[in-house]
Amino acid sequence: MNTFPLFFKLEGRKVLIVGGGDVALRKADLLSRAGACITVLAPSICAELQALLTNTKTDVPHKLIFENYNKTYMTGSRVIIAATDDETLNHQIHADASELNIPVNVVDTPHLCDFIFPAIVDRNPIVIGISSNGKAPVLARLLRARLETLIPQGYGKLAKLAGEFRGEVKAKIPTLTGRRQFWERAFEGQVSELMFAGNEIKAAAQLQADLDSTAAQIAKENATSQHSDVADIQTASITAPVSVDEFNANQCDINHGTVAAKPMSPVGEVYIVGAGPGDPELLTFKALRLMQQADIVFYDALVSPQVLDLCRRDADKVFVGKKRSNHAVAQLGINELLVNSAKEGRRVVRLKGGDPFIFGRGGEEIESLRAHGIPYQVVPGITAANAAASYAGIPLTHRDHSQSVRFVTGFLKAGAPNNNFKNFLDTDETVVFYMGLHSLARLTEGLIEAGRSADTPIAIVSNASMPNQQVLTGTLADIVELQEKNQLPTPALLIMGDVVALHHDLAWYNLHNQQHNQNVSDTANNWLRGGTAATPNDDLTSNNSTHQQAHALSMVANLAEQKENESLEQLVIG
Repeated sequence: MNTFPLFFKLEGRKVLIVGGGDVALRKADLLSRAGACITVLAPSICAELQALLTNTKTDVPHKLIFENYNKTYMTGSRVIIAATDDETLNHQIHADASELNIPVNVVDTPHLCDFIFPAIVDRNPIVIGISSNGKAPVLARLLRARLETLIPQGYGKLAKLAGEFRGEVKAKIPTLTGRRQFWERAFEGQVSELMFAGNEIKAAAQLQADLDSTAAQIAKENATSQHSDVADIQTASITAPVSVDEFNANQCDINHGTVAAKPMSPVGEVYIVGAGPGDPELLTFKALRLMQQADIVFYDALVSPQVLDLCRRDADKVFVGKKRSNHAVAQLGINELLVNSAKEGRRVVRLKGGDPFIFGRGGEEIESLRAHGIPYQVVPGITAANAAASYAGIPLTHRDHSQSVRFVTGFLKAGAPNNNFKNFLDTDETVVFYMGLHSLARLTEGLIEAGRSADTPIAIVSNASMPNQQVLTGTLADIVELQEKNQLPTPALLIMGDVVALHHDLAWYNLHNQQHNQNVSDTANNWLRGGTAATPNDDLTSNNSTHQQAHALSMVANLAEQKENESLEQLVIG
C-alpha cells in the first residue's frame, strides 16, 4: 500500500483552511463534523462557508480571517488545508507547512499532500475511509456508495452500546477469548437485530441478560471443575444467549434456590420481507441484509430468481408459493413452518413478492408468530401497484385526473370473487386490481353494468419492472378482446382510470416490448389531447398534429399557473 490509513483526533484542535470557495466549504463541512476548530484564511469567503462556521450548533470556536495568506496563522495548527486555485500560493503553503512539520493537504494535488481525504462511510463511532491514493477519487466515492447500502445506520448505535458495556464485560468475562466470543454472539444475534429494528432499550436489556447469563455459566463451570485449568474453564463453550424474559424467569428460580442456572433453548427470529416486484435493484437495504443472514428462506411464486439469488448461499430455500387455486403449501401450513423453524433457533426469512401487508397475508403470519411468542420484524417492499404504475409511466395520482388511489383484490378469501363494483365508480380515483387478469371479463362487465363508462381507460401491466414487462392499454369495452389477441402473461395487474391515457406520453421503460394500442378512447380521455379525437383512419400527419396540440396545451397550462394575472390570449399570442 502506498499510504498508511490513520484516523486523526481533531476534536477541539485547530485546523487551518487557506481559501474561501466551494472546495474550502466541502472540507470545512467534513472537518466540522469531527469537532475541529476551523480557521478559514482568505480575502473573500463565500456566504455558505460563513453560514456553516457561524451558525454551528456546537460550542466549537471557529474563525474567519478576511486576509491574504500569512505564514504566521499556521501556528498551533494540527493540520493545514490549501484550497486555493493559485498554484504558486499552494506550493508556498506546502513549503511553509513542511518547514513547521505540520501535515498539509493541497486539494487535488496528490504530490503535495502529506495525507489524503478518503471517501467516508460515517456510522459514528464506526468510521470507514476509502482511498485511491489520489488516483481515482470518483471510484472511491462509488465504492463508498456501495458500502453505504450494506451497512445499516444502526451499527453506530450498536457500537455505542458496546462501549457502555465494555468495562462490565471485561470484569465478568476475564479471558480475551471469552470476551471475543461474547461480542461475536452479541453482534451477530438478537442484540444487533433489536438495535437495527430501533428497539434500543430492549437491545440494552438483551445484552445485559446475555452478559449475566454468561457470567453465571462461567461461575457454575468454575465451581464444578475446580481441578481443571482456570484458563480452559473460562474459555469453554457456554450456552447460547437467552431472551430477556427467559433470563428474568431464570433469576426468579435462582433467587428461590431451585436452580443455579437453567439451560435455555435458543429461539430464533422471523423476518417478513417484501421482495418487491421482481427487479433486485428495488430491494431495500434492510431486506438485503436480512436475506444475507437467513438460515432458511420461505419464498413465494412472485419472488423473482434474481432476488432469491441474493439470499445467503448456504441458506435452505423452501418454495411455499401460491398461484390462483394451486397452493404449494396452505397458509396455515406456512404459519406452522415459520413458528417451528424459529423454535429451532433459526433465523427465518419469509420472502414475499411486493409488500407483505398489501395482499401478502403478512398480517396473518405475524398474528401466528405473536401467538407463539416468536420475535419478528416486518420489512416493507415496493408493491406491485407502485412498480407497475411507475415503470409503465402511469401516475397513480395526478392533479388533473385522479385525486385518490384504491388497491383492490380481484378475489376475496377462499377464492370468492370481488363483485363490489359500485365502490369503483368515482372517475376522480385510480383503481388497481390485483389478481384480476383471469377474471378480466367478469370485472369489466360488472363495472359497466354498475355504471362505469365503457370508455374508461384501463391497462394491463405484465411482469412489472422486469426485462419482459409488457403494457396493454384499452377501455373497459375492448380490453378483453385486446387481451385475447395479445395474451399478456401473469403476473399482471390492472390499472383503471383516466391516468391510463397518460401512458402513451409518459412511458419510458422497455418501450420496444410495449403493446401500444392507440384507440379513440385513449385520445378522448387524455386532457392533453383535447379537441377532435383521432380515428383509426387518421394518417400520420393527423396523429402528429394531435401530439403537437397536446404539448402546446401542456405548455399553456404551465404558463397559466406561473402568470395568473395574464389572460390566456396573452400567454398564447405574446
